[in-house]
Amino acid sequence: MISDTICKNAKPKKKPYKLSDEKGLFLLVNPNGSKYFRLKYRFGGQEKTLALGVYPETSLKSTRIKREEARELIAKDIDPAENKKAVKQAKAESAANSFEVIALEWLVKKCNDKSSRPKRLLGYVIPWIGSKPITDIIPKDILLCLRRVEEGGAGYSAKKALQMYGQVFRYAVATGRTDRDITQDLKGALALLINMQKLPGKG
Repeated sequence: MISDTICKNAKPKKKPYKLSDEKGLFLLVNPNGSKYFRLKYRFGGQEKTLALGVYPETSLKSTRIKREEARELIAKDIDPAENKKAVKQAKAESAANSFEVIALEWLVKKCNDKSSRPKRLLGYVIPWIGSKPITDIIPKDILLCLRRVEEGGAGYSAKKALQMYGQVFRYAVATGRTDRDITQDLKGALALLINMQKLPGKG
């Protein structure tokens, strides 16, 4: 087994070399001094290697936890390397489909309004739900943002904001990022919304 001290004191050599831990885990020390945690395992009759992090940014303790998680996947007949790729791709797709990304894309490609109003109205949404995948946003999320518009004043109305957010959702539908414009569900709620004076938890 290796220890944190062994990892820390491992010196580079002319050729890469390995310092073995347990259950296939090892530290690869490269000639340039970089150190990488790797897990050697077998899946589907083939020997494979899984990258688990760079030392010291990734500690030995956390790497051992990752090793056990990988072994659990193998026990369930899941290739940890392929699973890692799938998770990374899902995160990338989620980020690409966030409300903020789509709204700013719409603003550039579809919005002919040269005033600052669209950006300011988006400002009531992006800090709160901008990072959410647009498919995860529910009418209640938009409703709370519309209440912030009403309370923010500055001449903006929830009705105008709802119309603009609807355009963003319809753009997302047109570009295949979501199935429907959920803002349609809120049109009947606007009259009630305008009569609300405070956000939850205030006052």
